[in-house]
Amino acid sequence: MPQFPENDDDLLAQCDVETLKGSGPGGQHKNKTETAVRLLHRPTGIRAQASERRSQGQNMGVALERLRALLTAHFAPPPRARRPTKPTWGSKQRRMNAKSARSTVKAGRSDRGEG
Repeated sequence: MPQFPENDDDLLAQCDVETLKGSGPGGQHKNKTETAVRLLHRPTGIRAQASERRSQGQNMGVALERLRALLTAHFAPPPRARRPTKPTWGSKQRRMNAKSARSTVKAGRSDRGEG
């Protein structure tokens, strides 16, 4: 169960909202308007930012979606740890046979050079 509010207004109450000028292409319009939105969730310190849209309201919605996704991932339970298992009898036999065959190959090499 998430540890953050489901309602956008309640989630915004827990955040610091910062508006800034977006970077990148866009020319004069992008250089003079503060449409980019950055949200800082105070309890966790997680940040989300959106600056793709031309509207501050649309960027706010996108930033809230991103923040909600980051918070969901943050509060998700960790995956169950893998229980270590022992090798099967057959896998032990195959490994031992392979080692034996390999040692036979290596033992055959020493006889060749000493003739």
